[in-house]
Amino acid sequence: MSDLILHHYDGSPFAEKVRLVLGYKGLAWRSVTIPVVMPKPDVVALTGGYRRTPLLQIGADIYCDTALVCRVLDRLAPDPPLYPAAAGGLQHVAAQWADATLFWVAVPYVLQPVGVASLFAGAPPEFAAAFISDRVAMTAGMRLMSAAEARMQLETYLGWLEGALADGRPFLFGEAPCIADFSTVHPLWFVRQAGPLAAILEPFEKVSGWSRRVSSFGHGRPEPLSSADAIGVAAARGEHAPARVEPGLGFEAGAAVTVAAVDYATDPVAGALVGLTLDEVVVERTDERAGKVHVHFPRMGYHLKKA
Repeated sequence: MSDLILHHYDGSPFAEKVRLVLGYKGLAWRSVTIPVVMPKPDVVALTGGYRRTPLLQIGADIYCDTALVCRVLDRLAPDPPLYPAAAGGLQHVAAQWADATLFWVAVPYVLQPVGVASLFAGAPPEFAAAFISDRVAMTAGMRLMSAAEARMQLETYLGWLEGALADGRPFLFGEAPCIADFSTVHPLWFVRQAGPLAAILEPFEKVSGWSRRVSSFGHGRPEPLSSADAIGVAAARGEHAPARVEPGLGFEAGAAVTVAAVDYATDPVAGALVGLTLDEVVVERTDERAGKVHVHFPRMGYHLKKA
């Protein structure tokens, strides 16, 4: 049975990114379906407050944010590589652009009334209302663009991608996929779920072909697992992945700290600092059900401060 546990839900774009990486790597994993909206008591038991989707759990180590989750998966299963040397440093720049800029163009484009109707077709009306209310709270303080502005920008970005693929390359940076492909495909996958709004993709034939190639990797080999059982896995694990606080970074091991995203869903996670590098932050916390867990965050995009 696989040690990899992904906490996600079917309609999450960022979860689709990780599912496709799992498929590309050919990995077996256990699938925990979490609520789409708050409250998420079993998620909070593991994370201490972080609520974004998805999470990767390996025993009592909880990895937050797909930027870190993908690095962890690549360390565990380096072949085929997710960060091929041939793609160079620009693959990271492109991935960050897609996860932030492209994603936040796709969201307001999809979440206009006709898109919401397609996303929640067959669901009770109150569910769609609860989803919108939850996401409004989640993005409090962000300035989101109008649907019309989002459409204009999305068409521009699709044109850029079409041009990048015009020479016939199968993937964004050449013959093999890289992190930029998986980061770029998931906002477009979200657009594809939006019924008639997905027509915006049709004129871009190169982009559509590339998207099908990335999506063809599938989702690997998932097996269902309940959230209660996942918490039991964490509670039963008596050890954690190695972590250390590197000197010269402004914090001491064991310091009481909080970690929070800097853009949206900024719920802070409090704990004792047990790991800090230029790339990663690890805090230790104790939950009455999950026991002693280590919660991992990428350093970039998160604010670390003393409690």
